[in-house]
Amino acid sequence: MSRVLVRAFGAAALAAGALAAQAEALTMASTTSTEQSGLFSHLLPAFKQSSGIDIKVVAVGTGQAIDMARRGDADVLFVHDTAAEEKFVAEGFAAKRFPVMYNDFVLVGPKADPAGVKGQDIVAALKKIAATHAPFVSRGDKSGTDAAERRLWTQTGIGEAGQPLPNDKKGTGYKECGCGMGPALNIAASSGAYVLADRGTWLSFKNRADLAVLVEGDKRLFNQYGVMVVSPAKFPNLNSAGAQKFVDWVISPAGQSTIAAYKIGGEQLFFPNATR
Repeated sequence: MSRVLVRAFGAAALAAGALAAQAEALTMASTTSTEQSGLFSHLLPAFKQSSGIDIKVVAVGTGQAIDMARRGDADVLFVHDTAAEEKFVAEGFAAKRFPVMYNDFVLVGPKADPAGVKGQDIVAALKKIAATHAPFVSRGDKSGTDAAERRLWTQTGIGEAGQPLPNDKKGTGYKECGCGMGPALNIAASSGAYVLADRGTWLSFKNRADLAVLVEGDKRLFNQYGVMVVSPAKFPNLNSAGAQKFVDWVISPAGQSTIAAYKIGGEQLFFPNATR
């Protein structure tokens, strides 16, 4: 009888431990740029070591990530479209948005630069791409990068003032792939096309072929990331306490220094700028 009781208590303890571990798992909706740049492979093990919490990342375009959080399918949201993030908070899906880090976008294209875009003016570069009908790969996936690209096309003044620029005004070489940043870069590399990329994914991209960074340094290419706990008031079944632990950690000195330490070839990919 005593052996049976010991076994029963042991099984109960193991089951309780498994349930506790499961309770401390998080789902994060995030972007392909944070995943494909390798940042999360560096960042999340450090968080687990600090907290014991595992995070499952669903990496999609920012628009899809926000939609996922709106459905209550993620505990925490880590994306890069400030306007969409602020709308998410205003609609009550999160109590607060926290800036986490930034990097920038770059315009990548063939080293020969047939459209003559090289320089620091991204809007002038897009005008030249449209005028010369140069091949251009757009993600077209409602991601943060896609949203930034569409804003930049609007600023060219090619179309009606203040209105999104129709695709047929962007030159005959403009094509949407409906894909992530890595696949878009692969298409550009294989076809000699221009593409707007986040610098983090570009630095980690191996299949560059004849591609090079042609436009960088324009303040309009600034790329800010934010993090939010998805509202426990709307979705009480989420692991909001665990999500808050992650947010608190990633904006703390420990999390911020971990972000700053992530480099490829000695070059820093993301720059922490959290404010509380």
